[in-house]
Amino acid sequence: MSTSEPTPAEEAALRAKEKAEQDALPYKWTQTIGELDVSFSVPGNFKGRDIAVDIKKTSISAGIKGQEPIIKGDLAHTIKVDESSWTLTSAPDGTKTVEIHLDKVNKMEWWSHVVTSAPKIDVTKIVPDNSKLSDLDGETRGMVEKMMFDQRQKELGKPTSDELKKLEILDSFKKSHPELRIDENTRIS
Repeated sequence: MSTSEPTPAEEAALRAKEKAEQDALPYKWTQTIGELDVSFSVPGNFKGRDIAVDIKKTSISAGIKGQEPIIKGDLAHTIKVDESSWTLTSAPDGTKTVEIHLDKVNKMEWWSHVVTSAPKIDVTKIVPDNSKLSDLDGETRGMVEKMMFDQRQKELGKPTSDELKKLEILDSFKKSHPELRIDENTRIS
């Protein structure tokens, strides 16, 4: 059994199959690393009271009241129910769209499908939009800024943040212990 990369023709066939499977779904969905949006069309004469949407931490059911749900099943991953919502919007062509916004619990994970019964997409092929640092939560932003700083330092041949920290500790130690002769070549682990 070969574990080599697929040929360009095989890759194109896989992408076409994936696209056909996704296009066949009765809903459309998109995602960012932290959120997922699902939408489907309903007749223009429908009101919010005609729509049934049930969003739970690990499952979803949505469609027209009294009919088989358009999307129903266990979610691929957990969501924050209190941060998730749905709306009914009017389109210029007279139809309406149910838009469901799901807030992911794990904001560092791509979903391969919305519900586990749906066909999967290859998440390794996702190319995320460039995000702004200001969009990230404090801890993630700090990690990204540190990585960016360290990358710049390496490119300039300068010490990374971890190396700078070690140098500060060494300087502090040298000042505290002037009787010891320590230079830059002294190895500290």
